This record gives sequence, C-alpha cells and structure tokens, in this order.
Amino acid sequence: MNAAKYIWMNGKFVAWDDAKVHVLSHTLHYGNGVIEGTKAYKTERGYAIFRLNDHTKRLKDSAKMTLMDIPFSVEEMNEAQIELIRKNDFSGDNVYLRPFAFLGYGVMGVYHKDAPVETAVAAWEWGAYLGEEGMKKGIKLKIVSMTRPANTSNMGKAKATANYLNSQMAKYEAIDCGYEEALLLDDQGYVAEASGASFFMVKNGVLITPPNDNSLESITQKTVIEMAQNMGIKVERKRISREDVYIADEAFLTGTAAEITPVRIIDAREIGCGARGEMTEKLQSGYFDIVFGRNKEYEHYLTYV
Repeated sequence: MNAAKYIWMNGKFVAWDDAKVHVLSHTLHYGNGVIEGTKAYKTERGYAIFRLNDHTKRLKDSAKMTLMDIPFSVEEMNEAQIELIRKNDFSGDNVYLRPFAFLGYGVMGVYHKDAPVETAVAAWEWGAYLGEEGMKKGIKLKIVSMTRPANTSNMGKAKATANYLNSQMAKYEAIDCGYEEALLLDDQGYVAEASGASFFMVKNGVLITPPNDNSLESITQKTVIEMAQNMGIKVERKRISREDVYIADEAFLTGTAAEITPVRIIDAREIGCGARGEMTEKLQSGYFDIVFGRNKEYEHYLTYV
C-alpha cells in the first residue's frame, strides 16, 4: 500500500503514521466494525468521487444494523472525504477511499454498549483490484467450500468487518487452488457473491444477477443494472445455481474495487468464448465513461473535489 500524507480520524486530519489505536480496542477482539469502499477518479475537471452520498449512507446504515452510533452526520463524513483527497495531493488516475468506524479502547467483554466509537477515513492510490490483465482478458473464479452464513446467524447486508473472515477464508482457498477469486454460495446452494464483489452472468442476451438475500446491497451492482436497462438490455434478478453458472454465455464481477472484471473460467469450465464477452465489454466501457465523467447522463453520481 502506498502511504498518503493524512488520515481523517474523529474529526481531525492526522499524519498517516500517527493514525494509531490501542491494542485493547474492542473491535480487534470482538469484530464489530463497519467499513466502506468508495472511489474517486481523475476526470477532466479533477478528481470526482463516485456515488459518495450512497456509500456514506450505507456506512451509517451498517453501523445502525450492528448497534454502533457514528457521531458524525452523512454530510460531515462526505466533506471529510472530499477534503482528504484535497489535502493528500494525489496524482494517479484513481483513489480508493476507506471510511470506517470501530469500537475503541475503554471496555472489554462481549457487551459493547459503553465502548467508544472511533470514526476514520483513509485514502490511497490503488490500481485494478484483480489486475489490469484480468480486466481485459478475464479471471479464473472458483466456487469454494465456504458458504455465506444464513440470515438466521449473520447480517450479510451490513458491510461489517466480522463478515470478512468468511471472505478471507474463501479467497485464500480459491488462490491456494490456482484461481484468482472466490465465489460463495448461500446456505441453500445458490450464488450469493464473490469474496468482495457481486456476480453477474449473461444467458441468451439476458443479464442475470442474484437478489441480495444475504449479501451486501452493492452500489456498483445497482449502477450496472441501471446502465444495462438504459442500454435496452433485459435484466433479471433471480437465484442462480452452480449449474447455471457453468453454462453462462458470459460472467463478470462488480464492485467499487473490482469495477467490472470479466470471468473467463469457473471451476475449470470455460465461460462463453473464454475471454471478455461482448456485453461485458460494453458495460465495462460504459462504466468507465461514467466514473471518469465522460457521460453527462450520469454526472449526478459524481462529486467533484
């Protein structure tokens, strides 16, 4: 990771190396923290943060789900992210923002009501999450043995740090088996999501993505659905089985970090032509036009710095 100059912590900008927490911070021991992933792109008018308000609101929603009271409004946190990009003097094509909140030092034990809530935003330059080559040619995806926990035992719609142990174990298994990313099924055997991205497939000209029954309500997923519908592409939200995935014409992953990453192989099965498909390429190109400010119809999603 490339260090930047400043991190925003609890209302103040502090030097990157001074952004520290106590080893007895509650979240380190019991896993209750919430995170966001937001991205800014360098447009002709300077950096623009994509769907800033939606991401910040989702952070606040995740905190409410997990009984954490973030002591800053959506507007205050939006302004912190804008100012953080200004102060860090970035120069790359894009900047990843990580707003988050966690329980700090003060109490121990599982009951967390009296633990102080710490709020922070970090930002750094970050390239393609799954590699530049993967963005063009596609990646290898493995359906892993680890499943998404059922709704009776987990809050999959919260972007909570505790949920990412499941993702970590899944991703490790996939990479250890020679793949680049993991796809997780739910407890009923239907596709949930990748370790940190949503799943789409194309079959007979129809774009299909699963409902968010026990997965994060992805902002990028919503964007892709909106784009596709505006392009005249039929979109279906329905359960997807393992067998459906294997015979897809195209497949790709979406997320703030993953952007739109094609999938060429799933569990040793070649998907479609074994490379980036036609619809995937069209949506990928359209997405980059939006985030880089080249499509005026979607400019309301950009917050210029």
